[in-house]
Amino acid sequence: MSAFDRVPDSITLPELTVRGVIIGALITVVFTASNVFLGLKVGLTFSSAIPAAVISMSVLRLFNNANILENNMVQTQASAAGTLSAIIFILPALVMMGHWQGFPFWQTLGICAAGGMLGVMFTIPLRHIMVVQSDLPYPEGVAAAEILRVGSSGAPAQADASADAGRPAAEKPAAAPTGMADILSGAGVAAAVSFAVNGLRVLGDSVSMWPTLGAAVFRLPMGFSLALMGAGYLIGIVAGLAMLTGLVIAWGIAVPVLTATGTMAAGQSVADYATGIWSSQVRFIGAGVIGVGAIWTLATLFVPMMRGIRTSFAAFTAAGRLAQADAPRTQQDLPARWISLVTLVLVAILVATFMAFLRPTPAAQGHVGMLVAYSVAFAFIFGFLVAAACGYMAGLVGSSTSPISGVGIVAIVLVSLLMLALESANGILATPDGTRMAIGLAIFTTSAVVAVASISNDNLQDLKTGWLVGATPWRQQVALLIGCVVGAAVISPVLELLYNAYGFAGALPRPGMDPDAALSAPQATLMLAIAQGIFTHQLNWLMILIGMATGVGLILVDQVLRRTCKVARMPVLAVGIGIYLPPTVSAPLVVGAVLAWCIQRAVQARARRTGLPYEACAEPVNRRGTLLASGLIVGESLVGVLMAAIIGATGEEAPLAIAGPGFATAASWLGLAVFALAAGLFYRRALAARPARP
Repeated sequence: MSAFDRVPDSITLPELTVRGVIIGALITVVFTASNVFLGLKVGLTFSSAIPAAVISMSVLRLFNNANILENNMVQTQASAAGTLSAIIFILPALVMMGHWQGFPFWQTLGICAAGGMLGVMFTIPLRHIMVVQSDLPYPEGVAAAEILRVGSSGAPAQADASADAGRPAAEKPAAAPTGMADILSGAGVAAAVSFAVNGLRVLGDSVSMWPTLGAAVFRLPMGFSLALMGAGYLIGIVAGLAMLTGLVIAWGIAVPVLTATGTMAAGQSVADYATGIWSSQVRFIGAGVIGVGAIWTLATLFVPMMRGIRTSFAAFTAAGRLAQADAPRTQQDLPARWISLVTLVLVAILVATFMAFLRPTPAAQGHVGMLVAYSVAFAFIFGFLVAAACGYMAGLVGSSTSPISGVGIVAIVLVSLLMLALESANGILATPDGTRMAIGLAIFTTSAVVAVASISNDNLQDLKTGWLVGATPWRQQVALLIGCVVGAAVISPVLELLYNAYGFAGALPRPGMDPDAALSAPQATLMLAIAQGIFTHQLNWLMILIGMATGVGLILVDQVLRRTCKVARMPVLAVGIGIYLPPTVSAPLVVGAVLAWCIQRAVQARARRTGLPYEACAEPVNRRGTLLASGLIVGESLVGVLMAAIIGATGEEAPLAIAGPGFATAASWLGLAVFALAAGLFYRRALAARPARP
């Protein structure tokens, strides 16, 4: 996006409006509920920023005085709430272990709202260094900005008459060029394919081959998500190849070695055996790599992060307040005094929430103050540290594929180990009730960290969108805070409703319920197993340590590549993501990244053939590719919301299916053919964009 596509600092448009807040709140309810349901069912959530931008544009276009910055505020608010639904990766574990019999509204609201709003506060000092000055791709942030710009054609020129009065025509902001056709074409294709996959079930969503070599089992996976292919196009070849490396480590090395040395149960299929090994062991290698990558990211960002914090604290001085007042509109963050005040209030809310959590627990009596201080301090300090890492991960691979649950794994391991050290001095775990209380407190503390991490993961993505379209940062930050409160208020009732309707794996609210219909909540199940394994001294540390060692090795490789090759890199976080994420999620991301590289090579060949500058050939192709990729994400996300609503209303897993289980194999290969066709059409459509003739 060029500088001419931004609303200039000299123009002030209505941004944080009452109608925008109301529209954002309504979208928030829908997306948060949808994300909670899908996350509990399949262990994945989607970023709501892009579909929220599309919906807000459709609604605000009914008003004559709507503008691109008001649209941006609506999507900012809704995306924050949709992202906060990642709390379901950990919070249901309290019901699974029996500590809660439901989801207490005020405790759930307190942990979600306070944690999420702290995530906003922690990332404000990082905005300049990680958004304005960084070259991270921020795929969903860039896509949302393109959609807002194209959908709000001419919006920058809708400034108040006083803002444009007397300005020369050449200085007035030009109407944005139309590119909605590219967005709509991508969205239409992705929506049709997604509906055929998830609604009608006539196309499969993935296919895998399971070759064996002796007792070793390999997997050649491919998922058919066009939205993930679009996200892969946006993240680029470096992150894509790193994720491919993670896939090879997981399914070309770790799983084959472990299956060759293990024993398959009688009657168990090869696929189930290998998937079980990956889920119960290899995924912990990915968690170890992500943990090392997060620590390395914090180390590399330490200096700029401290610079951002120092700049934030400098705003307390008279000179700082004067500089903030004189800063351009698009550089004005929340004032430092408000950041400090809000942060203190949020810490007080966390203290009250943890006290309410522990007060009814007999094993905690006599230790409540100490345990609350420990939990809040850990959530605050570790949350602050992961904020930068999560923002970096979102900038690298996008919010939808950034492994927040991996951050949760690191957090629950650390908080459990620290609590074991605390116990040695106080004897809290001397009884089974004390151990049970400690496991519950570790889960609740990790919930606060996940809330911080999820919003940190989303906040910088939204601020990137705002920077590209010319929004006012402090207004976006207020919108994010509003979104956190609204989303937190929705999560508890939705969780309560789904728990009572379906139950969770291993936790059914009523006798006689069908356990096969229960929501699996895979991340919550995994984190509960980790906490229980640590406190009962039964956790297999071998895989986590192997992952940490692998992460260190990858960092060394990346440093060598940095010094010897200008193009090749090996970002360790992206490798860890490739190990940790399901392979049918990682594979289409890799395809999208390779597709972007192939298009780039074709553009280079065109430039050599025509004699035109590479930049002139690349600009229209890159713009169209970004719009098409954005459309793919929009179309599939909107259908995901629609299908979640239909499934939730009917209570059936596949209420619109016209193909039965017997068609599954044929559907998988049909899905592969359609996916390949869509990739080919994307390639041709992007390269059809030609530079303007002089």
